[in-house]
Amino acid sequence: EVPLVESGGGSVQAGGSLSLSCAASRYIWRSSSICMGWFRQAPGKEREAVAIAYISSGNKYYADSVKGRFTISQDKALNTVYLQMSSLNTEDTAMYYCALGGSVCTNPPLEYEYDHWGQGTQVTVSS
Repeated sequence: EVPLVESGGGSVQAGGSLSLSCAASRYIWRSSSICMGWFRQAPGKEREAVAIAYISSGNKYYADSVKGRFTISQDKALNTVYLQMSSLNTEDTAMYYCALGGSVCTNPPLEYEYDHWGQGTQVTVSS
């Protein structure tokens, strides 16, 4: 069973919207899984955290570049997080990776705190 299953993404023109979802396998989801969300990596750039949901507290983290445009939500019953992206621009073009954290989840998020990663889904925004 794949630990994290991502769906969504694709290509859109600038100003458009896309959504992503990520479901965690019941084998890796546990009560100590306290953060889950999305990182992205654009060509030639380092991977960065985009949006994180802190499962227990309900708090959210957003990168400054996506605040007001992206919304992360969670469905704990389905072990799933969703990322709604609107007003997309070419700077949002990247491979988006779902990530699930373990017992320590800081805000802002640190990559090494995330135990499981999805295979990535491409988001391409054209001008």
